[in-house]
Amino acid sequence: MKIKITIPTERIHNPIISESIVETGILINIMVANIDSTYGELIADVNDLKFDRIKNALESRGAIVSILDRPIHRDEEECIECGACISVCPMNVYSFDNSWSVLVDEKKCIQCGVCIKMCPHGALKLGE
Repeated sequence: MKIKITIPTERIHNPIISESIVETGILINIMVANIDSTYGELIADVNDLKFDRIKNALESRGAIVSILDRPIHRDEEECIECGACISVCPMNVYSFDNSWSVLVDEKKCIQCGVCIKMCPHGALKLGE
């Protein structure tokens, strides 16, 4: 399952991720990370059966953990197949097929929202 781990400013200098992994023995696959001296946000993949344990370990150290379970939805009628989403998606969710139609692989989506901001026709929305 894909999760978002947010590390607030007051905890950014603590080794929250590594301590949680060592404590639980649960490995996480970090897919995207944006961390600086004031804030941290990571998108990671974790085994569904081990989620509760790693979540508890992370939260006990001050992290905020949420499940990413709302993939991006594309409005087929509004989409003009311009490819703006293809150029900005860090996970290659979007691609062109042989006839230059946009293909969507929702399983790859980490819900970062970059494509939503870039779509000139507002054809992309976070699923519900």
